[in-house]
Amino acid sequence: MTAQPTLLNSVQMAQFVAAGMLRFDGIIDGATNQAAMTVIEAGLPGVPAGIPLSEAYADQPAITAILGHPRVAGAIASLVGPAPLVDHHATHVRPARGGESQHLHADAIIDIRTAFDIQLMYYPHEVTPEMGGTLVVPGSHLRRINETDIGRYQNLRGQIPLTCPAGTVLILHHGIWHCGRRNDSDQLRYMYKIRLNPTVRQERLWNTTDLDSPEVEEALRQRFAWYENATARLELINRARLWRHLTGEATYDFDYWLTRIENEPTATAPA
Repeated sequence: MTAQPTLLNSVQMAQFVAAGMLRFDGIIDGATNQAAMTVIEAGLPGVPAGIPLSEAYADQPAITAILGHPRVAGAIASLVGPAPLVDHHATHVRPARGGESQHLHADAIIDIRTAFDIQLMYYPHEVTPEMGGTLVVPGSHLRRINETDIGRYQNLRGQIPLTCPAGTVLILHHGIWHCGRRNDSDQLRYMYKIRLNPTVRQERLWNTTDLDSPEVEEALRQRFAWYENATARLELINRARLWRHLTGEATYDFDYWLTRIENEPTATAPA
């Protein structure tokens, strides 16, 4: 019997809204990692864009096992609902002692939606510092750009060069800034990525029993090292908008930032 998904709680959702990422280190077991490496090395067949996730990997038990892990399945359900679509998938391979770092980028054209897709990045083997891995800029996902608009930037304070144990799953907001780094090790480096689209409104899909916890707003207020003071204010406004969308609380705000700029009185002053 498949274990029930472990839904995210409200603090975890707030952390995702603030950082644009959730990280689950080493949660996939060794046998599944080995099976996944076999099919990834052999080359996974393509999937048609827009196919339901429930149908996309029916003939790929290793991928199904990864996606069915209670914490992975719970995060997917909490972020994009019970029946997401597969946008696309891809295997990223970096040769040993070769390859160049990608430009810093987001995997999207300028996207004005409040709704969001997620990207799962799965690492079937350990990623050491020498292997490079994925570099992610936390808190960048709501600063909308067009793909490589930020490609001229080399390093940002607070960026995370991902090193991780085998079986790690990284879940990202589709707008987050990231890049694949060069591989200076003697081993091939693999990463498997799946992008998922929601099919339902992303409202209160998670375990909301802790929604009123003070830790939720603490998470939403988190600042990252690349922010300047004014930059942080902009991100707080963007987060408040996204939190309204996720919770259905149309007037949610902190520090009056969003309320202030929405003030457009319609009443007429008395003569």
